[in-house]
Amino acid sequence: MKKLSGLSALLLAGTLVMSPAANAATVLTARNGMTVYVFDKDAGGSPACYDACSKQWPPYLAKSHGKMEEGWATVKRKDGGVQSTYDGKPLYFYSGDKKKGDKTGDGIGGVWHIVSE
Repeated sequence: MKKLSGLSALLLAGTLVMSPAANAATVLTARNGMTVYVFDKDAGGSPACYDACSKQWPPYLAKSHGKMEEGWATVKRKDGGVQSTYDGKPLYFYSGDKKKGDKTGDGIGGVWHIVSE
């Protein structure tokens, strides 16, 4: 029984050591703490998600064109809004995410992805 306990302890220790490495990348979030996503169908930095799509994937709308941190910018939407971008990619929220830290939209349809810094 001691061998099993020792083996269990080693496996647990290995899991604890490996966990931080698996989470080393930081998920990009909006100022409200919610996860933001990019859409593979956005071409050339222009948003492609409108109408029914934007109900499920609301754009991360910018409130101003003021000075932004490196990598952040905005793009004008065809519906008149101004959408936040990161590294030239328009950002969206997922309507299925209910609280900070949720990232339930990652990989949906093979075209929606979280952004890691």
